[in-house]
Amino acid sequence: MFKIALVENGIEQDFEVHASEVSVQFHIKGRSEAAVEMIIPKENELHIEVKNIELKLTADKGKYDSIMELARGMFEYHIYPKELKLMLLNLGGTLNVQAPWNIIGNDYIDICLSKGHFVFESYQTVYKEKKYSSFHEGKDQVTRQYKAWFQSMKPLQADDQYLSSIERAAYITWSSVVHPHGLLREPAMYMSKLWMYNIWSWDNCFNALNLGREHPELAYKQLKIFMDTQDESGAYPDFVNDKFISYNCTKPPIFALVYDQLMQKNDYFKETSRIREVFESTKKVMSYYDNYRTFKERLPHYKHGNDSGWDNASLFHEGMPVEAPDLASFLIRSSDILASFAEILGEKEEAVSFKERADSMFELLMSRLYDADGFYGRVGKEGKIITNRSSLILRLPLLIAYRLDKTIAEELVNDLEQDFETRFGLATENPSSPYYKENGYWLGPIWAPVTYLFIHALEANGYTVAADRLRKKFLDLTLEGGMAENFDPFTGEGLVDTSFTWTSSVFLQLLHEHYGDD
Repeated sequence: MFKIALVENGIEQDFEVHASEVSVQFHIKGRSEAAVEMIIPKENELHIEVKNIELKLTADKGKYDSIMELARGMFEYHIYPKELKLMLLNLGGTLNVQAPWNIIGNDYIDICLSKGHFVFESYQTVYKEKKYSSFHEGKDQVTRQYKAWFQSMKPLQADDQYLSSIERAAYITWSSVVHPHGLLREPAMYMSKLWMYNIWSWDNCFNALNLGREHPELAYKQLKIFMDTQDESGAYPDFVNDKFISYNCTKPPIFALVYDQLMQKNDYFKETSRIREVFESTKKVMSYYDNYRTFKERLPHYKHGNDSGWDNASLFHEGMPVEAPDLASFLIRSSDILASFAEILGEKEEAVSFKERADSMFELLMSRLYDADGFYGRVGKEGKIITNRSSLILRLPLLIAYRLDKTIAEELVNDLEQDFETRFGLATENPSSPYYKENGYWLGPIWAPVTYLFIHALEANGYTVAADRLRKKFLDLTLEGGMAENFDPFTGEGLVDTSFTWTSSVFLQLLHEHYGDD
């Protein structure tokens, strides 16, 4: 919104920037006493302290943007493209605004602040007068808030080996939580504040999973975002933000799987009213796949790679719709879990029904999408077999290894280790495949959620050595690539969006497991 300059004697000076989790500071090179510091102690309040220098803010304004003085030391700035208003208040300093008017807006807006404390407060319609804390009090407050969050994210037994990754993951998750606004009726954790600034309906499940231990209410509210916006067909939105709900795609049905794990983390999730809400909502999801995503005597299908979350995976290169073994496995696992929820809720007939549904779909999975060479997919209305089997997505039936013949489960584990495991973990495409692509999104790079699902499946089915090894590899990967959206499987380089919450959440979750907190 503004170009920042530090000015002395009318001349813009070179300055350095120092950022922490709770503040950002600008100071003249070599002169720390000539400084500006900014904090956000409360929602919608940006506090600025200026010492021994002048801060000049030049607005990056649009045609209709305008600023006006409403009272002494009180200016309101209307920013049309952002549908936002800012109130600038002088709480004790020198404030000068240059903004010549030109019929429908200001020609330019220059704001100069010096020798004191100032506040920008953002709002949508009307400003409400209030008392503000001093800058020192505000910084103490936000410091305490962040310290409490950091401690809730850090494993009790963690040593310094992963401290840099813990600091990064804790900050990314903390700073990505926004308050209810517009279409968001609950506090929400965005996937990122860089490029991927939406809330996707399987990404947010991994965020909820990490929050469940110490912040169960916030965790549940992440799931509520999608239960409250569920379409009448039963489909969850692809993504949600404060302005828009998209139903273009439907992400993998993993809510039941995640909620089952949340119940093991915190008794908050065992409350029957919450189990009932998840149960009823997930039943509608299952009906959606029955009614709108299944041809007669077939398995449910994807209509786009984005439906699977594996957008451009090689499994989807021949066309649509695709019957995929990962989708069937998610639905079988969900049915088994819903049967257990039904038992808790006293719904005996539904428990039997979901168990029978799982049995039936499992038989169909093994007859339609499995042969002596492993799992595969089918494409088109005729269900043509997809001969390419080089995507890691075809190994996700490991999630239902408890239903598989032991030899089949062993084959899946051996396949993971021999064909997909790299220095840093599981590549999403076999590196020897012609489809493998460096920085290829789902054609090779390592992804946090998939890593978590495989570690969870390995551990749950007795393959603890492999699970521990992959867990350690992912933890070490973050020391190379940070909390990126995905990673190069051989160099560890962070790729695409470099500040991702589901990566941060998976890292923190795996770290707690590594140190025995879970």
